[in-house]
Amino acid sequence: MIGILDYGVGNVGAFLRIFHSNNIDAMPVKNPDDFNSINKLILPGVGSFDNSMNKLEVSGLRSELDYFVLNLKKPLLGVCIGMHMLGEKSEEGVLNGLGYINGAVKKIDFENSNQFTILPHMGWNDIILKKDDSIWENINLEQGFYFLHSYHFVAQRGEDILACSEYNSSFTCAIRYKNIYGFQFHPEKSLSNGVNLLKNFANKADVTS
Repeated sequence: MIGILDYGVGNVGAFLRIFHSNNIDAMPVKNPDDFNSINKLILPGVGSFDNSMNKLEVSGLRSELDYFVLNLKKPLLGVCIGMHMLGEKSEEGVLNGLGYINGAVKKIDFENSNQFTILPHMGWNDIILKKDDSIWENINLEQGFYFLHSYHFVAQRGEDILACSEYNSSFTCAIRYKNIYGFQFHPEKSLSNGVNLLKNFANKADVTS
C-alpha cells in the first residue's frame, strides 16, 4: 500500500488517481494510525519551504514520518518542495528541514549567465541520468519531465545524485540516499513518464534496489 502524506500541501488527489488507475493500492495518510497500513510513502509539496515545514509540524505526523523513514527504513519519495524538505535547510526560509539527506536548497542563480531567464523555471525539461536505478525503468529520457521551481537541492554527497537537468546551468533534479528518493520535477504532471516513475516506485523501489 502506497501512502500519500496529506498534511495540507500538495495535490494528494493527483497521486491517488494515478495509482488507482494503474490498479495500485494507495491511500491518503492523514493521522498517525494510517502509517500502520502502508509500506511506502510519498511526500508531496508545493508553495514555500517554511510553509510546508510548518504544515508538517502542526499536522501531528512528523514523529511518525521520522520513525517510518529512519527506523523502519521504508521507502519515501519527496516531490518538489517535498524533495527540498529532505535536506537540512533552504535559502527560501529559516526553518530546519527534515535532515534525511545531507544537503541544502539554494535559489537558482543566473548571476553569471549571458542568457535572459526568468523564475520560476517552468515547463518540460529532459534529464541526464547520473546513476542506474530501478526507478528509471521505461522512462523516455527525450520526453523529460515537468518542472515548476525557483530553488534546487544541492546534495553534499555526489553519490546521492540520480539525475541532473539544465536551466542555463546544471542542477540536481533527482536524488537518492538508501530508502529515500527526491525529485524536483512533478511526476503527477509528467504524463507517461510520471506514471511510469510512480509505478516503478510502487513496484520496484526498496531498501536494496
